[in-house]
Formats: sequence, structure tokens, C-alpha cells
Amino acid sequence: MRIALIPPISAARWLLILIVFAGIYFFHGFVIPVLAALVIGFASWPLYRDLLRRVGGNTTIGATIAIICVLSFIIIPISIALTYAIGELRDWIGWALQINRVGSAPPQWIVELPVAGEWLSTQWERHIGEPGAIGQLVQLVSGANIGNIYRAVIAAGDGAFHLLLTLLFMLIALFFVYRDGAAFARQMDLLGERILPSRWERISRVVPATISSTVTGMTLIAIGEGIILGIAYWIAGVPSHVTLGVLTGIMALIPGGAPLSFTLVSIYLVASGSLFAGVALFVWGSVELFIVDKTIRPRLVGGPIKLPFLPTFFGLVGGVKTLGFLGLFIGPVLMALLVAIWREWMREIELSSSADAVETPTVSEPPKRLKADPAPINEGASP
Repeated sequence: MRIALIPPISAARWLLILIVFAGIYFFHGFVIPVLAALVIGFASWPLYRDLLRRVGGNTTIGATIAIICVLSFIIIPISIALTYAIGELRDWIGWALQINRVGSAPPQWIVELPVAGEWLSTQWERHIGEPGAIGQLVQLVSGANIGNIYRAVIAAGDGAFHLLLTLLFMLIALFFVYRDGAAFARQMDLLGERILPSRWERISRVVPATISSTVTGMTLIAIGEGIILGIAYWIAGVPSHVTLGVLTGIMALIPGGAPLSFTLVSIYLVASGSLFAGVALFVWGSVELFIVDKTIRPRLVGGPIKLPFLPTFFGLVGGVKTLGFLGLFIGPVLMALLVAIWREWMREIELSSSADAVETPTVSEPPKRLKADPAPINEGASP
């Protein structure tokens, strides 16, 4: 019999590794939509279980209804935001056309700026103040940079098309997550129990719980901060308070985004002459942010791991830098897994140390034997 150059088990292992790398190479472009689908699926799984009970356990019908609900949740806010954005853009275009016809002096708050007020006033009078100046400026800029504008328009169209494709792939992957997620989770549990028999149950439950708490907590906090600060903008008399409230809610998902938003609006109010409104808005935003960060955010975003501040911050920033907006949810989950594995190691070390301490006997001095008295000898006893 001939001896195989490569044993069958080794050949199978190398073939499996080759297939895995080939799959990563060919399908790495689908990683983002698949991760997005998993994040949405984990976050909405409790609601999906209730929906599945209502439709009699039919996973196809349940997944279809869930996809329709997700589409409504995505399309309705985007439609409302686009409606307000188009209204705001129409107002700005009307203002620009009016200024282009009659001209306008620089606003008083620009003139009173401490350092750059004089320079900005001069530029305003040169490019905006005279009738027809805005049209001449647009013609000058568009004529000198027509190539850059064309490339920017092409890039914007390509980005929008790529975003639509990503959204379509995400919805397709999400449908199968809803329909076949339970069966796939059982298969993963079988494989995980074979690889990590005593740890898989604890580690595997960290991922869905952390994703659910992170997505739910960050979304609720962002919506709440957008509404509260939007109302504060309205009370302070800020123009376009609805648009600024929506932008503040979106920025609240990013670390440091909400403070940057209300600080810039406060600076605008102070520069425009509303000193009390600007200071009051800044104080209110700081107090609200302190309350949210110290009380609400740790309870909602912490999850079962209760991540400390530093791993949470690194997970958010590193996730945004690597995966963009989706990294806001993937980064904390990866940090939660790292913290869970670290605590599992520490738990094993403590248990092994305790077991060693119990099994090791204490060395003590052996007890002294008492000197026995000689037994009395009976005279009539036999030897």
C-alpha cells in the first residue's frame, strides 16, 4: 500500500483554511451589511420573538413583517429629515437670491466678533454686500473649479449608489437572520461547546446582550438628547431649531458630538448679541450631559459586562475609525468580549489558586507520644 504524502486529516484542514481565506477575499465587501444585519437582528430579537408567537411560529411570515417594520423605521425618519432639509435649503436659496438682487450689509454679530470681525466684514462687503455679487462669486468659483465640482458630483452619486446597495444587501441578510437565526444559533452553540466546553455558554451570551443594550441605549440617548436640546434651541431663539436638534441627535451617537453641537450653537448666540441665551444654553447642555453620562448611559449602554469608561471610549472611537457609523455598535461589543475573556481568565486563576490552597496540607509538628506506664505484674499470671 502506498503511503500518502499528506495525511487526509491535514489535507482536509488545509483545504478548509484555504476555503475560508478565499471566502474572506471574495466576500469582504459584504462584511459591513452582514454586520449591520446582525446588529439589528440582535437588538430587535426580543420583539421578533413576540411577533413570531403572534404569527404561529411561521418564520417566513415573521421575517417578512419584521423587514417591513425595519424599512418603515428607516424610511419614515429619513423622509421627515429630508422634508425639513429641503424646506431649510429653500429658505437659504431664497435668502441668497434676495441678497443677490439688492445686496446686504454684514450682520452686526459678525462685525462684533473679537478677532476676525473686521476681516469677515470686509469679505462680506466684497463678495455678498453688493447687488449681483453672489452670482459673480458663484460663476467665478464654478468656472475655476468645474473639474473638481464634476468629480465631487460623480463621487457623491457613486457614494449614494453604494449606500443603496449596502442597504439592500443588509435587508437581504437581515431577512435570513430573522428566518434562520435560531437554527444557526443552535449550530453555533454545538460547535462552541465542542471548542470551549466550559466557557462557551457564558461568553456566547455576552454578544447578543451587549449588542442589544448598546444599540437600544445609544439610540434612546441620541433621540432624547436631540429632542431636549432641540427644545432648548427653540426656547433660546435659535433659527432652524428642528434641523439643529436632528443634527445634535445624530452627533450624540459619536463621543463628544453633543457637547460640540450645543457649544457651537451657544457661541453663535453669544456672538449674535444674545449673551444670556447663549450662556443659559451652554449651562443647560452641560448639566443635561452630566446627568445622562453619570446616571442614564451606564445603565443603558453597559450591558451585562458593565464596561468601564476607558474600554467603552476606546471601543467607540476605534469602531468609528475602522467601520464608520456601524463601528459605534461593533466596537463596544468587541471590547465587551475582550473584557469577558479577561474576567474569565481571572476567574480561572482565582479558582485554581483557591483549589491549590485547599489541597495543600498545612505542615505541623507531629504530636508527642505519651510515655506509657508499665503494666503491673500479677504474680500468678503466666508469662
